[in-house]
Amino acid sequence: MKKILILIWLIAFTGIVTGQQAVDYIMRAKSYSEAGNNDSAIKLLSEALAILKESRLYSERAEVNTLKGDYSAAISDYSEANKLTSSSGEYGLSRIYALKGDASTALYHLELNLKSTFRKAEKEIMLDPAFGPIENSPQWRQFWKKEWYSDSEKRISEIEYNVSTGRIEESKTLLTELKKSYGSNDDILYAEASINLASGKYPEVVRITSGLIAVNPYNEKYLRMLANAQTASSNPAGASVTYSQLIGSGVADAELLIQRAECYKKTGENDKAMKDLEKYLDIYPGNRVALSLAGKVETAAGDNLKALEYFSKNLKIHPGDAECYTDRANSYFASRSWDWAINDYSMSLDLKPANPEVWLNKGIALLNTGKVEEACHDFRRSFSLGNKRASEYISRECIK
Repeated sequence: MKKILILIWLIAFTGIVTGQQAVDYIMRAKSYSEAGNNDSAIKLLSEALAILKESRLYSERAEVNTLKGDYSAAISDYSEANKLTSSSGEYGLSRIYALKGDASTALYHLELNLKSTFRKAEKEIMLDPAFGPIENSPQWRQFWKKEWYSDSEKRISEIEYNVSTGRIEESKTLLTELKKSYGSNDDILYAEASINLASGKYPEVVRITSGLIAVNPYNEKYLRMLANAQTASSNPAGASVTYSQLIGSGVADAELLIQRAECYKKTGENDKAMKDLEKYLDIYPGNRVALSLAGKVETAAGDNLKALEYFSKNLKIHPGDAECYTDRANSYFASRSWDWAINDYSMSLDLKPANPEVWLNKGIALLNTGKVEEACHDFRRSFSLGNKRASEYISRECIK
C-alpha cells in the first residue's frame, strides 16, 4: 500500500513539475514575441517540445507562427495540440482559416470549439479581428442565425457589458430578472460577484468566489476575481495566497508574479517579493514596473544602495519617464542626500510638472539645504495643485 501511495505521489509530482516547466517556457516565449522576436520564441518553444509534449506548447508556437504569417506551420501545431488535448486547437484553427479567407473551414472549426470545453464567449469571437476577412460572407451570417448561446448566457453577457461600461444599476436589474428565471448557478453567481466588485462590495465578492472556488479550485476567472477583491479590501496576505493558487495551477501569465510581489511587499515578506521580481526580470529584463517595484522592496528591506541600483538601471533604460526620476529621488530623500534628491525631483518635474507630491518633497529637500525661498516656491506650487500637506510648511516656513 505504501509503495502504491509513493508511486501516485511521484506521478502527481512529475505532472506538476512538467506543467510548471511548460509554463516557464510559454512565459519566456511570450516575452520574445511581444518584443517582436518571433524567431527566438519559435526556437525556444521547439526546444521545449523536444522535451515536453504538451498541447499548450504547440498552441503557443501556433500563435507565434500566426503572427509571422506562417499559417501552414500554425495549422500543423494546432492540429498537434488537438491530438494531445481534444479540441484545444479548434479556435486557433478557426482563426487561421478565417485569416486565409476560407469561411467554410473556419466555421467548421469554430463550431467544434463552441461544442467543446474550450468554448469561447460570443463577445470574444465578435471582437476578434481574425474573423474580419469572412464576417461579411453569407456563410458567416448563416452560421450566426443558429442559437449557439442560451438565453441565460446572453443575459450574463449583457450584464458583463453593462458592468464594463459602468452601468451598474442596469446590471443589478438584469441580475434580478435572471435569478427569477434561472435561480443561482455558478455563472449567475459569478455575474453577481462582478457587479459587487464594481460596486465596492468586496466582502460579498470574497464570499461568492470562495464558494465557487471550493467546488472548482483551479478556475482562473474565479481566482482572479477573488484576488482583485482581496487586494481592493486591503487583504494582501489573502491575495498573495490566491495569486499563489493561480501560479501553482499553471496559468502562464508573468504579471501574476508582479501582483504577488506587490502583496508580499505590503505584508513585509520582502525576500519572497524579490524572488518573484527576480524571476519576472529574468523574463522581462528592462520592465519599468518590475524594476521600480524591486527598488521599493529593497528600500523597505533597508538596503538603500541596492534600491538605488534598481532605480538607476530603470532610468538608464527609461530616461524619459518622470516616475523613474521620482523613484530615485525618493531613495535619495530617504537617505538624506538632499542635493541628489533635488536634482532628480527637478528632472521629474520637467517631464511631469503637475505632480503635487514631487513639488512638496523637492521643497522639503531644498529646505534642508537652507534654500528657504526656493523651498517656499515649491510648497506653494504643491498647494496650488491640491496637496493640503503643503500648507503646514507654508505656514511654518514661509509666513513671517
